[in-house]
Amino acid sequence: MKFINYIEKISGVSIYGLSSLLLFGTIFLVMLIWTIKADRGMIEEIRNIPLTKDNA
Repeated sequence: MKFINYIEKISGVSIYGLSSLLLFGTIFLVMLIWTIKADRGMIEEIRNIPLTKDNA
């Protein structure tokens, strides 16, 4: 038996898909709005942060 058959037998399982989609959409929109409204100086400062630790 496939896994999807077990999932379909759980009552109310469709709410998990809908809630996860809404959660993703909300976080995506919040981050998109924050990115558009962010101060350009802060974005430039974040851009210059090194990605690796310099051992020199």
